[in-house]
Amino acid sequence: MKFSIKMSLVRAKKHLGQHFLTDKNIAGKIVSSLQRQAEYQQVLEVGPGMGILSDFLLQRSEFETWLIDIDTESFDFLGKKYPQLQNRLIHGDFLELDFSKHFQGPMAVIGNFPYNISSQILFKLLDNRQQVLEVVGMFQKEVAERCTAKPGSKVYGILSVFLQAYYQVEYLFTVKAGVFNPPPKVLSAVIRLTRNEVEALPCDEKLFWQVVKAAFNQRRKTLRNALSGILSKDKLSGEAMLELRAERLSVADFVKLTQLIQQANGQ
Repeated sequence: MKFSIKMSLVRAKKHLGQHFLTDKNIAGKIVSSLQRQAEYQQVLEVGPGMGILSDFLLQRSEFETWLIDIDTESFDFLGKKYPQLQNRLIHGDFLELDFSKHFQGPMAVIGNFPYNISSQILFKLLDNRQQVLEVVGMFQKEVAERCTAKPGSKVYGILSVFLQAYYQVEYLFTVKAGVFNPPPKVLSAVIRLTRNEVEALPCDEKLFWQVVKAAFNQRRKTLRNALSGILSKDKLSGEAMLELRAERLSVADFVKLTQLIQQANGQ
């Protein structure tokens, strides 16, 4: 029996950053952007709302679909719409989710992600990068451009480096505001993250994260000045890379810089 969807059944809540996608063609295109299904058996949808993406996910037999939503109204709606999900429908905050309690082995994450916590979502995915092989998600266009930016771009920053260190990041397509209810005041975009072959970076990863954050937190300064809390200015005096600003360095450059700092600090 087909389930009749009426937009009035679940109210979009501003404090949760909800903008429900209403265009089924775009929903189908998002789900079809998952490409590595042969490598995982579970897909988690974040913030399904009323299930426009879920409808397409549940048509796929290659993987087991899970849903998580913090909104009680959405959770109750989805429970009635998809009784077959049972324990695969999670009522909770994705940012607080313990992956190990629900998922075994490689998996994918998909969603029309709430724009007000998009950066936190991406860092949560990075925290679980050894398990999350693929991500397909809708973000504010500005965030999508930051994720995919290359060195030299004004929007290239912390997220760009961290995501591109562990994933191939692709900008797939732009989505206009009119296909949402309520329409956001910004354009949206869908991106895909595909886990690369790097198990671990060839440097101290904790230090790598510190270096990248310090470099971009003072992005108008040269790296020598921005990193003064990590590296004494008298060390690596002949290193030309330190005379550049953070936005000029690629992921590989930041790895090399971290290695140099390790050596200079006797680590």
